[in-house]
Amino acid sequence: MQKLEKRPSFEEIYMTFAEQIARRSTCKRLQVGTVITSTDYRKVLSIGYNGNATGLPNSCDREEPGNCGCLHSEENAVINCDAPRYVEKYVFVTHLPCVQCAKRLINLGNVRRVVYKEDYRIRDSVQVFNQAGIEIRQFISTEEQT
Repeated sequence: MQKLEKRPSFEEIYMTFAEQIARRSTCKRLQVGTVITSTDYRKVLSIGYNGNATGLPNSCDREEPGNCGCLHSEENAVINCDAPRYVEKYVFVTHLPCVQCAKRLINLGNVRRVVYKEDYRIRDSVQVFNQAGIEIRQFISTEEQT
C-alpha cells in the first residue's frame, strides 16, 4: 500500500494562494496578497493584491512608505467581492491589515476570521478586529509547528 503525503490544510492552501497572488503586486515597497473564502473553504469569493488602479501606470505614485498611492490588497479584494453581506467569510492575507483595511473588511460584512502571515509595522488593526468580534490570528505553517 502506497503511503500518502500529508495533505495541506485549507489554511495552508489559501495562504499560499495569497502569497502567489501577491507576486502580481506592482508596489515597490511591499507585495501583499489577499484571498477571501467561504467559511467551509469550498469557494474563493475574491482575491486582491496591492497596486495602482486599473488603467493607471503599474507603479507607485510616490516613494513615501505607507503613502505610495497603491490600493491595498484587502481593499482590492473587497472591491472585487460580490458575495452578499450575509455570506460568512474568512480572509487570508500575507500581512497584517492596516486599520483602514480592517474597517473595509468589517464593512464587507460577516467576516468571521482574518488570518495573516507577516506582521505589519503598526498593529492597531488587531484591536479594531477585536472590537468588531472578528477572530484575528497569525498563520503558522505545519512545518513551523513541528
